[in-house]
Amino acid sequence: MAFTHLHVHTQYSLLDGASRITELVDKAKSLDMTAIAITDHGVLYGVIDFYKACKNAGIKPILGMEAYVAPKSMESREGLREYAHLILLAKDDVGYHNLMKLSSLAFIKGYYYKPRIDYNLLEEYSEGLICLSACLAGDIPSLLLKGKYDEADALASRLKDIFRDDFYIELQNHGLDDQLTVLPRLADLAKRLGIKTVATNDVHYVNKEDAEAQDVLLCIQTGRYVDEENRMRMSADEFYLKSEDEMKKVLFEYRESLETTNEIAEKCNVEIVFGERRLPNFEVPEDYTSDGYLRMLCEKGLAERIPDFSETEKQRMDYELSVISKMGFSNYFLIVADFISFARRNDIVVGPGRGSGVGSLVAYCLGITGVNPLKYGLLFERLLNPERVSMPDIDVDFCFERRQEVIDYVTQKYGKDHVAQIITFGTMAAKAAVKDVGRALHMPYAEVDRIAKLIPNELNMTLDKALELSAELRELCTINPQVERLIKLSKRLEGLPRHSSTHAAGVVIASKPIVEYVPLQKNDDSAITTQFTMGTIEELGLLKMDFLGLRTLTVIRDTLRYIADSGKEVPDMEKLEFNDQRVYEMITQGDTDGVFQLESSGMRQFMTKLCPDCLEDLIAGISLYRPGPMEQIPRYLNGKHDSASIQYAHEKLRPILENTYGCMVYQEQVMQIVRDLAGYSMGRSDLIRRAMSKKKHDVMVKERKNFLYGIKEDGVPGAIANGVPEAVANRIFDEMMDFASYAFNKSHAAAYAVVAYRTAYLKCYYPVEFMTALINSFLGTPDKISQYINCVRQAGIRLLPPHVNKSQTRFSVEDGNIRFGMSAIKNVGEKVMDDMLDERREHGNFTSLREFVSRVTGINKRMIESLIKAGCFDGLGANRAQLLACYESIVDGEAGSRKLRDSGQLSLFDIVGFADPSFAMDEMPDIEEFSSRVLYTMEKEVTGAFISGHPLIDFKKELEKMSITASELAGHEDDDNNILLRDGENVKIGGIITSVKKKSTRAGNAMMAYITLEDMTGSVEAVAFPFVLEKYGALLINDSIVCIHGKINVREGQGTSLLIDEVEPLSQVRQRSRLYLRVDEKTEHMLPAVYDMIRRYKGNSEVVVRNEVTKKTSLAPKSMCVNASEALLRDLKEMLGEESVRLVTNNA
Repeated sequence: MAFTHLHVHTQYSLLDGASRITELVDKAKSLDMTAIAITDHGVLYGVIDFYKACKNAGIKPILGMEAYVAPKSMESREGLREYAHLILLAKDDVGYHNLMKLSSLAFIKGYYYKPRIDYNLLEEYSEGLICLSACLAGDIPSLLLKGKYDEADALASRLKDIFRDDFYIELQNHGLDDQLTVLPRLADLAKRLGIKTVATNDVHYVNKEDAEAQDVLLCIQTGRYVDEENRMRMSADEFYLKSEDEMKKVLFEYRESLETTNEIAEKCNVEIVFGERRLPNFEVPEDYTSDGYLRMLCEKGLAERIPDFSETEKQRMDYELSVISKMGFSNYFLIVADFISFARRNDIVVGPGRGSGVGSLVAYCLGITGVNPLKYGLLFERLLNPERVSMPDIDVDFCFERRQEVIDYVTQKYGKDHVAQIITFGTMAAKAAVKDVGRALHMPYAEVDRIAKLIPNELNMTLDKALELSAELRELCTINPQVERLIKLSKRLEGLPRHSSTHAAGVVIASKPIVEYVPLQKNDDSAITTQFTMGTIEELGLLKMDFLGLRTLTVIRDTLRYIADSGKEVPDMEKLEFNDQRVYEMITQGDTDGVFQLESSGMRQFMTKLCPDCLEDLIAGISLYRPGPMEQIPRYLNGKHDSASIQYAHEKLRPILENTYGCMVYQEQVMQIVRDLAGYSMGRSDLIRRAMSKKKHDVMVKERKNFLYGIKEDGVPGAIANGVPEAVANRIFDEMMDFASYAFNKSHAAAYAVVAYRTAYLKCYYPVEFMTALINSFLGTPDKISQYINCVRQAGIRLLPPHVNKSQTRFSVEDGNIRFGMSAIKNVGEKVMDDMLDERREHGNFTSLREFVSRVTGINKRMIESLIKAGCFDGLGANRAQLLACYESIVDGEAGSRKLRDSGQLSLFDIVGFADPSFAMDEMPDIEEFSSRVLYTMEKEVTGAFISGHPLIDFKKELEKMSITASELAGHEDDDNNILLRDGENVKIGGIITSVKKKSTRAGNAMMAYITLEDMTGSVEAVAFPFVLEKYGALLINDSIVCIHGKINVREGQGTSLLIDEVEPLSQVRQRSRLYLRVDEKTEHMLPAVYDMIRRYKGNSEVVVRNEVTKKTSLAPKSMCVNASEALLRDLKEMLGEESVRLVTNNA
């Protein structure tokens, strides 16, 4: 007898199943099992991964799910959250399709806390399915436990009628009292009704010792603690993948039920077909084939986009079209071109492309992309490789406000049931796993947070890797059993899916209704998505595309509109040349606020050193500024500024690496090297490039040999035969190997460099219009608005205050200035402001607060208060202090008058003959206006920015002496999530305190404070622990202008804060001096001696150390401030050299 597990939950029973598919299948293989099922709760998320893993292991995969069954109708939402369980297994292709339909309908029509079906729906889609009565949560076991034998018999009989010999009564024994009670009743029912029984174990984890980890997982799901008594839990540790012998022991009385598992396994024979393309058909005009229509469009596009095209470009287009036709992808390109054409016809801004699609001339001719690939050496084979059969992948950026319109167009064109968005799963990464597990174990938050911070902030970080890298974490695990348990359990759960959501961009389009190919679900945002991820969708041969919303495209659109509204000539972005040196000079100066890809502090610094003067420089800059390639930056800069420093390992590399000054920067260069030096085809070159990036040792040994000596049978001569010495060829191969894993796609970088240049061009020539559009793109994000308002001021652009007679709903351009938008004011809704503008346009400007209240509908007291504080009524006969004193009575009075008018009654003023009572209502109390500081604070409170002035304006020089700004702290990661600041790094920041929130410590015996500090660039949270609050409490108050010394506190997912060490008035910074020290490879070893020396000269001068070896500049701790005496300076110069010691005095 061969026992088969038929009731198995994997990691895709989210936060319930702890069985990783690979471990599960490996364990089944080790137990000599020939088949195994997957039956996750209500979903089919994991069936394809499970199917492939089983096939690879030589085990039969049985695809199923444990459905949730509604007590009555699946569409009923009344009553308690009741649902029963039922196991469904697919026998064949018909059954698998019905399983997908049931799971889809459970989400789309039956969802109520869980995706539910009902017995009527099950009857409709029962063909090809096997049904098991499920665990204790099944209706039949539940009825039997309640003594409702007749109802249990009736339901079992109904299911037998539906499934005939494919319905089985499920028997389980995990040692639970209820199971022991119901087992004989289930056996009796089965015997009485002539239904076979089947033995199962409700598998939720692979090994018995995983029970604790699965219990923690349940606590994470339910938000409970493991030490709580009354919570959901598995009541035994028997829910693991048991061997056949173990199953015989627990169900020894029901041997026939064990044998039935093999019978069921033999019935199940689902075969999944991979790689069979299921592209939708694109309808072409009569007399055209898809290939012919595509060629006609391309020839037309080539003549329009490159009027003087060369024979080389014509040959490239013909080559691409032949590959596209041969691989059967003409419809693909027509579909993409069609929805992009729709977007352009409807003035929806489309990006110049992204990813490998930018390397296609056909895509350029069709208007899919905006970069001529031949001009920048981009390769078509990165998109479509005739030697690697895979779907092309063209992703498109749209204006983020109108992206949905394009998706709606595609849905309408191909049919609602033929289009869906794609699911994605959030997983428990290393830090998240530690925090989730720590919370479930009821460990103190501060302790768990401290442990999580020991995990390095690096891409693809794992707990195993963190233990290798962090000695402190290893030590804690060794000496602290609680931490050891935390890490051990976290490792068991690390990487498991935590929740599902809608992919930000992915859309799938199918030739038939999508449910014929993949199961669907409705997510929390009501989007219909696939239950399979993007990778699986592609494997199944479905057309997947990314419709991305890019904020920058919306900024470009709005900028062009403001330019037109200002009466200026609107530049054609599509025809923009990339050779304007004024634009490159602006970038070189680091003036890149709002410039796509170039505005992070690190990228600014890079640009000031790079001094770009052509688009190739921007393409390289975008590619180099990321982990890995960053190491090439010094070499690249040297090559750009000193051509004599450029070296090539062999002269054949010159034409390939010339544009990047001898550096490997792009994936395409790796492909060109193996082609030009070793004689590979371009298709094979792409295969080698992909293999190199995966660094598989055995594969690379073989490929090195092929690169050096060639492949005679394939006509590849090899580098040596092509005149490259063996030692040089080996060195080149080594460099390609080192580089390939982090090389960047030049096609993608080229497209993004185009967007970067376009935004830089608009900022350079139309700064008012550009900054207005940029600020509007961040409405609802006060910190970003404040940051860009500061940029506007630094650029010399005047920001006009909000006003009821001048402002638009959003920020607007007014006579070469920027007018503050009304909807950016706190408590002010965009709809009400649109109505206010309609009223103003129709009946003229407002003359007073009272008239405003009487004419504008939908307003309330909170809204009026915010408008007054923002200065929206300034100049209408009363100051803000007066208006705040009486606005409530004005609003109440108008509300009363409106009520009388609506009821048809006359007011006192109507009776005595006054048509307009405003003379009485507008009489204001005699109150002086608030001080400037109070007005500034009010503005900040309701707009997030200081508008009419700034309390820090007189401290500009002091702020320039700070080591960091608030915006740099807030943006501690660059555009590609590279960490720019180190946790614990000492910094100094100046600003005004805008908020102080005091609270007691966890122990309850002292007070601490959370401070909001704002400088001219934004705001940051700072924490004052009790000893700091006690010492500097007099300075840590609202409106206090201070300089804070502290340490960076990087909190994953929660922003960055500052832990305060010292506080001083910002005015005291004026008479400070700062000692700058520089060390290089010759003097780095002297640093300990240098630190010992400066500790002997305590004083008030800060010490800044620049390490040329690590390329890092750091501010020494406050405790190391020195008295910069002549003796100290003399000794330091003797140690480090005259040029490496500099004292700078900061006089205000």
